[in-house]
Amino acid sequence: MFKKTAFASAIAAVALVPLSQAQAADYQIDTEGQHAFVQFKISHLGFSYILGSFEEFDGQFAYDPEDLDASSAEIEVQVDSLTSNHAERDRHILSEDFLNAGEFPTATFSSTGFESTGENEGVLTGDLTLHGETQEIEMPVTLMGEGDDPWGNYRAGFEGSTTLTLSDYGIDMSDFPESMHELELYVTFEGIRQ
Repeated sequence: MFKKTAFASAIAAVALVPLSQAQAADYQIDTEGQHAFVQFKISHLGFSYILGSFEEFDGQFAYDPEDLDASSAEIEVQVDSLTSNHAERDRHILSEDFLNAGEFPTATFSSTGFESTGENEGVLTGDLTLHGETQEIEMPVTLMGEGDDPWGNYRAGFEGSTTLTLSDYGIDMSDFPESMHELELYVTFEGIRQ
């Protein structure tokens, strides 16, 4: 499905570049505060776009400024939480024709590596499992910022975007225009240091 990149690949954007005030730590993605999003964009027959998101997911990441190679990210997405603001279309996307959420209720990402590509930027590599298929993917990620919040927590935030090829995950799009064979994935998260 997604062109060699993963949901949580952005999760280690925090592992991009060492910041002097950062310390090795584990972060919990802040889904309760609605400061994290897994969104997608796909062509609609080449005429427009369908935008949507997965509303239920959870995950964590580790960031070690002294050893970026030790940084890691894990995320699990509940596939049936997909919404594109059109109930009938959502049911079709979740059906056996596409994501088959009944048989494959979760999508997961587990990082396997990280490479810095510049200040606050890098590429996260990992295994994405979707629709019963696991592929190694990579996603460019950017550290958006980190520091203390007004409530006594320490946060780090990042974003990432990538294009996924649906056939890589066994999702048959052959009956649709070529413009619909790929999906753009956008992920943005805040993590709370534990």
